[in-house]
Amino acid sequence: NDDLAQIVETSDEWIQSRTGIRERRISEGADTAELAAGAAKAALENAGVSANDVDLILVATSTPENVFPCTACEVQREIHAEHAAGFDLNAACSGFLFALQTAQAYIQAGIYRTVLVIGVDSMSHMVDWSDRSTCILFGDGAGAVVLRESKGGLFVQAAHSDGAKGDVLTGCSRHRKNWDH
Repeated sequence: NDDLAQIVETSDEWIQSRTGIRERRISEGADTAELAAGAAKAALENAGVSANDVDLILVATSTPENVFPCTACEVQREIHAEHAAGFDLNAACSGFLFALQTAQAYIQAGIYRTVLVIGVDSMSHMVDWSDRSTCILFGDGAGAVVLRESKGGLFVQAAHSDGAKGDVLTGCSRHRKNWDH
């Protein structure tokens, strides 16, 4: 926050009182897939689960490096989860929660037993660091969890979207600025 105060008119106290954010991380060269793979490896180790046991990899991201292959497939390759299917979800800030719901639904349906859920974004290359209204919100990072089939381990979730308020905070692909339309 103090670093941002050197760029835009703000302060640590101003940012914390409005957002609760004390600090953010900026990747020093790792792209979205690399951040996701690092989080995946840590989650698997923490859970004591082998990559070979993973049936599905779900990656929630708004900042994939590529449209295809998807980030989940890049993670699959990196962690050697040869038996896993994978796909990405894009739901911005709520993406990780939607990925958790999706994983739970697949597990409950008996389609997959072990699901690796990753939330990752590399926002630093998209942020306008001179715009105080947005630069205080974003950074780069990844987190992951392993979900497994369990007897009685259900959690109840609720989700809601309000597309009518989509213009409150918008972002576009770094590639879009090169488009002619």
